[in-house]
Amino acid sequence: MYRGDHEIADLDNLTLLLTQELIAKRSISPIDGGCQELLATYLRNMGFTVEHLPFGDVSNLWATLEGTTPGPILAFAGHTDVVPPGPIDEWHSDPFSPIIKDGMLFGRGAADMKGSLAAMITGIQRFLNKNTNYKGTIALLITSDEEASAINGTAKVMEDLKSRKTKIDWCIVGEPSSSKSLGDVIRVGRRGSLSGDLRINGRQGHVAYPKDAINPIHLAMPALHELSSEQWDEGNEFFPATTMQLSNIHAGSGVNNVIPSALDVMFNFRYSPEITAEELKTKTIEILKKYSLNFDIKWHLSGRPFITHGGELVSATRASIREVLNIETELSTSGGTSDGRFIAPTGTQVIELGPSNKTIHKVNECVNTNDLLHLSRVYADILGRMLTSP
Repeated sequence: MYRGDHEIADLDNLTLLLTQELIAKRSISPIDGGCQELLATYLRNMGFTVEHLPFGDVSNLWATLEGTTPGPILAFAGHTDVVPPGPIDEWHSDPFSPIIKDGMLFGRGAADMKGSLAAMITGIQRFLNKNTNYKGTIALLITSDEEASAINGTAKVMEDLKSRKTKIDWCIVGEPSSSKSLGDVIRVGRRGSLSGDLRINGRQGHVAYPKDAINPIHLAMPALHELSSEQWDEGNEFFPATTMQLSNIHAGSGVNNVIPSALDVMFNFRYSPEITAEELKTKTIEILKKYSLNFDIKWHLSGRPFITHGGELVSATRASIREVLNIETELSTSGGTSDGRFIAPTGTQVIELGPSNKTIHKVNECVNTNDLLHLSRVYADILGRMLTSP
């Protein structure tokens, strides 16, 4: 792979080796753990200009390689941070000591998304090995703040690029989009995410004298039932209907003879473009007021819904999957949020393509080794279709 000092001809082996090297670095969000410097070494040797863009405690990398003629920017986007491994004793092996067993590579981040990062590197090299002349610019946008707050990561890099008047035309996000087999699903959009921290106020007292207290648990139950059973919209041809989930409820001090003074509730909307965040807030407050509750609420908007309608990138990706994997792919907007929500609003065509998501965030996270090899080839094929076609 390297140009100059030596070459590594076997890009398949390199894909797996690099994935394992990345997994071995304990990059629990927002810590990068040296992953980006490892990637930067490979990128510099391919001729990329590499910039490290730290914001706060977050590491970010922006790398570019210009073609022989000016043209659009095609960027790969991803993250080096991972979620905590959870109960270590439930893992078959050390989550940060990657092993390959029965064709599966185990380790935290194997599927989400260090395997994709390695496939990006070798996929780019496959493309460069075959194409000395191409139009436009190949770029990588890598952060260590996708799994945590997502404040100082891709969002900040996009602000920096905007200040330079640099616009990404096409973006491939390496999130694990596949379901049963590699490439069977690609994400062309995502639902919005709106969270709320709700406190319903009561008045503390002894359970034997309920008339002298106000029980916020009793008061909240009808309202919470209505909120959780409400049909907010019906979705559309691209998005499923909006859903609201209660994720945490807490009240009391752990004793059975005290009526608590407050009930705290955490909830989240995953919403379609058929309703706005502002409309969700308004309707939620109307329901709470309907039951004459004394409440306070704090909102957090993680991202608005976005979708790439058609365009060259979707067409090229479907064609590449057909060529390399011999399957037809499904276009989807389901799943959680991704950093695509920070990139798409600039007018960028965004798709998400990566390995299976069956084990992500779970104990014994793993990825099929053959999938990583094929993913590298799909990435290379997409580059060829986007940057060398007339």
